[in-house]
Amino acid sequence: MEEIKNPSGTSLLVPSVQELAKEKISTVPPRYIQSQHDELVINEANSILEIPVIDMKKLLSLEYGSLELSKLHLACKDWGFFQLVNHDVSSSLVEKVKLETQDFFNLPMSEKKKFWQTPQHMEGFGQAFVVSDEQKLDWADIFFMTTLPKHSRMPHLFPQLPLPIWFSLYLSLI
Repeated sequence: MEEIKNPSGTSLLVPSVQELAKEKISTVPPRYIQSQHDELVINEANSILEIPVIDMKKLLSLEYGSLELSKLHLACKDWGFFQLVNHDVSSSLVEKVKLETQDFFNLPMSEKKKFWQTPQHMEGFGQAFVVSDEQKLDWADIFFMTTLPKHSRMPHLFPQLPLPIWFSLYLSLI
């Protein structure tokens, strides 16, 4: 079978934190302990932090597009995530995908291993963007998958998903 080139890159494989937690470890492994200088310092005068909100309609508009693009850039750079509003995906579908995603993470590890990342692809179940054995990691497992453009999908992932989540993702993509 011909190797599929994945534009999302590669990631070193690491153990699942769900599996590590089941081992009844007495201390958190050092690679999951973030150093003191990485801690968030909250100014008492301004202790209310708000997650950045990006408006898709503004992002696509001629009038507000560049301002919203700047907000998106800062959200990605400073926070690493944001809330997207006015994206035209129904709230019921968003909730359905969230529930089915949780169902996926609740599957037995033997099922999730079918979606494990490979050394050649970052996509799948595991951790993304792991580039060295010394790198500090978040105490979390992820499932990373490219959905669009369609030609960038990994053929071993999308069609193999459990039917409920596959169908919901499919609906959100059309």
